[in-house]
Amino acid sequence: MNTQLRQLPQVEALLGLPALQALISEFSRDEVVSALRGALAELRRTIVAGDPADLPDFASHSFATQICDLIANARRSNLRPLINATGIIIHTNLGRARLAPEAIRAMQEVAAHPTNLELNLHNGKRGSRYDHVEALICDLTGAQAAIVVNNCAAAVALSLMGTAMGRKVIASRGELVEIGGSFRLPDVIVQSGAILKEVGATNKTRASDYADAIDEDTAVLMKSHTSNFKIIGFTSAPERRDLAKLAQDHDLIFMEDLGSGVLINLAPYGLTDEPVVGDILKEGVDLVMFSGDKLLGGPQAGIIAGRADIIAGLKSHPLLRALRIDKLSLAALEATLRLYRAPYDPLERIPVLKMVSEPVAQVKARALALADLLEGLGAISVAPSVAYVGGGSWPQQDLQSYAVAVEVSGMTAEAFANALRSAAVPVIGRIHQGQVLLDMRTVTDAEMPLIVDAVRQAGRS
Repeated sequence: MNTQLRQLPQVEALLGLPALQALISEFSRDEVVSALRGALAELRRTIVAGDPADLPDFASHSFATQICDLIANARRSNLRPLINATGIIIHTNLGRARLAPEAIRAMQEVAAHPTNLELNLHNGKRGSRYDHVEALICDLTGAQAAIVVNNCAAAVALSLMGTAMGRKVIASRGELVEIGGSFRLPDVIVQSGAILKEVGATNKTRASDYADAIDEDTAVLMKSHTSNFKIIGFTSAPERRDLAKLAQDHDLIFMEDLGSGVLINLAPYGLTDEPVVGDILKEGVDLVMFSGDKLLGGPQAGIIAGRADIIAGLKSHPLLRALRIDKLSLAALEATLRLYRAPYDPLERIPVLKMVSEPVAQVKARALALADLLEGLGAISVAPSVAYVGGGSWPQQDLQSYAVAVEVSGMTAEAFANALRSAAVPVIGRIHQGQVLLDMRTVTDAEMPLIVDAVRQAGRS
């Protein structure tokens, strides 16, 4: 071992070799030095671990090619496109909703040119970035007014700080949810400066529980949609209309954190647990908060919609500047919202909704087509699968789907899945009973040739 360690050359000595001199001309000295140090460190680890290793010919073109590959990998963008073959449509780890082409074009336009982000073109005076989408949101939800911030957690925080700082917020114990990243609603309420008053039990809360907790310090009755879990069995919760009347009778604000936001009825596709934003407002909710990048199908954003007087107060709140939406997200959100209006069909134009509503027969046909393309690259089969909406939406709600199962001789499912993640365009599937499954509900036709390339590349690794 010591002999091999002593045979490892110094970086400065390697830099004088002709093949590496050529790399310095092609890239830069700093990049070549960094890559050489990485390669030598890996050889040193291998030798120290006692694994048999033949030292490369450091003067050879093959070693120079290895260093070139290391530099190319280091230059590759950290945030990269990949193929979601998990069957989870809104996958938080994979960037949630993919955007419609119209939204992507809108982002490109405002990124490439100056815009009227905060300029009123009619009078030439300073305008508001929020005006670009407020009328659209109101039109689609029936709200009196609306404002957009950078995510739904920010929308909840702003709504509470603007209405209940130093006062009580009454919420059901069964609705004090935790969302991804260990963010808990009780913590958000407390950090907003409000005082949380829990009522009811985990499984049962009545309108009378809210009524009994109201006192002179109460500002808000709060409801949270439990979109990422479900309690079944001996349960009950008050109707929104009852809480709305209770709030009105005591001059309180009734707000609801939806988490996700549905603008159209998706019950015809078997998805019945997610309320439509417009219906919630009709039931008397004063303020509703929901995400732009989940079931709405747009970019990351937090939307607050409801009573005009409350929204007006939020627009003047000093925290709003820290939470404001950027111009790229705003452009994508506007373009996405316009796809909900005639002559467009959001189920066809918005990728999330298209995947949710796609007939299972079409998903199966895509699976069979991919299986044909993969023939000869391993043991390939097609089987029924279960897909999910994801993103904290619709707990226990399955979507019928079909998946292509792939097994490669001499590779475990874990090794093959790792190799797929290392492909030029990474493919993310899931492992089930020793097979890698590629669920076709979250894969487009255009992505199938890329999957074939990734499987071929992974099988050679």
